[in-house]
Amino acid sequence: MNPSFRRSGYVAAAPSVEIDVEAYAPLVRKLASIMIARLPASVELGDLIQVGMIGLIEASRQFDPAQGVMFETFASQRIRGAMLDELRREDWLPRQARRNSRQIEEAICKLEQLQGRAPLESEIAAELGMELEQYQEMLGECKGTTLLHFEDFNSGDDEHGHNPVANVADDDSPDPLAALSDDSFRQQLISAIKLLPERDQLVMALYYEQELNLKEIGAVLGVTESRVCQLHSQAIARLRAKLKDWL
Repeated sequence: MNPSFRRSGYVAAAPSVEIDVEAYAPLVRKLASIMIARLPASVELGDLIQVGMIGLIEASRQFDPAQGVMFETFASQRIRGAMLDELRREDWLPRQARRNSRQIEEAICKLEQLQGRAPLESEIAAELGMELEQYQEMLGECKGTTLLHFEDFNSGDDEHGHNPVANVADDDSPDPLAALSDDSFRQQLISAIKLLPERDQLVMALYYEQELNLKEIGAVLGVTESRVCQLHSQAIARLRAKLKDWL
């Protein structure tokens, strides 16, 4: 994408309103920064900003003040929509990766109930009926997995159930998920992290608390970046297995 559109200046909007696109560039960065916090490390902030700027330009062309809506409100919707459309096109976490992630979680959950402890990688691989190397490759494919998905709130029993995005509240409504995150979920998550194997706890701390990237964590642990990616995916799978009832 050509970033030159950032200097496009004023853009004529319907019916005869001129919008200073450059003046709303900070809005794009703000929305991108909020969204990037919920996405895997493979998604670049700069890419979201560029796509968001295109959404802003389109909003400036379509805005009609006669509708009685502030431009910032109108533009925010278009900017978010452009970012989400791009993420869907890029398919940052393919459906097969989600299936793999769920299989790993189910295996971990079963082994923890049987053994009363966190299972070893070799034990998880055996439960899945595959070699350790194959299991680790599977972990690598799940690298975009996050702790919570919209699909976790889907009432349907299969992948063709209702679209959970349709149930997301608008910006002016209280966010019940945020309230839960500040209370019960946060406490459950803290407890679950404390039960992780020591190495997994270290990976989570370095990534989320110290904000090191995968390469830097690899240097600390003395392993490759791809191995850190596998460990991170496994730690997330362990947490999701422990929080299965809450989810």
